[in-house]
Amino acid sequence: MNHKERMLANLPYRPWMDGLKEEHLETQKKVFEYNNIPPNERDRRRAMLVTILGKTCEGYLNIESPFFCDYGYNIEVGENFFANYNFIVLDVGKVKIGNNVMMGPNVAIYTAGHPIHPKSRASGYEYGIDITIGDNVWVGGNVCILPGVNIGDNVVIAAGSVVTKDIPANTVAAGNPCKVIKEITDDDRDYYYKDRKFDVEDY
Repeated sequence: MNHKERMLANLPYRPWMDGLKEEHLETQKKVFEYNNIPPNERDRRRAMLVTILGKTCEGYLNIESPFFCDYGYNIEVGENFFANYNFIVLDVGKVKIGNNVMMGPNVAIYTAGHPIHPKSRASGYEYGIDITIGDNVWVGGNVCILPGVNIGDNVVIAAGSVVTKDIPANTVAAGNPCKVIKEITDDDRDYYYKDRKFDVEDY
């Protein structure tokens, strides 16, 4: 098993081996180009994203610049995906994102990590562990999602959270470390913010 295969298998690997350094550079060139496409050229921006990401859908797709990732091909997004400014994905492991997902500004998704012991870390080995995000998820600004996390459907992650463990479906979670603070129920549907009710009928 070469080092690219080890990376994709969530095993320790060295990132300069077996073509990984060259693949990383090619992705950085594409990401640089994407980040410098004028904002009014929406079709060109979308087409460039499709060449960077591993899997996309036919529906709405937009990542505001700047956007950064390692390889791109390890990122899969579903229908109606939006990420705000400064979206960072360290995708040495797979990042699978469902349908109707929104990312606030400065969201960071880190599949990548390093050994905690200094001698092991100095060996150059690192790892990536897959992250999965379900359907209908809203990730607030300045959230950091760490290796191996699974976020269920219909979850809201509050701004500033550091997600270190799995978050179950239909919940609001917040904090560092991020924890469930409430379940989302039908009673929440009539409110757009805290105790403020919708004043329209088409929500």
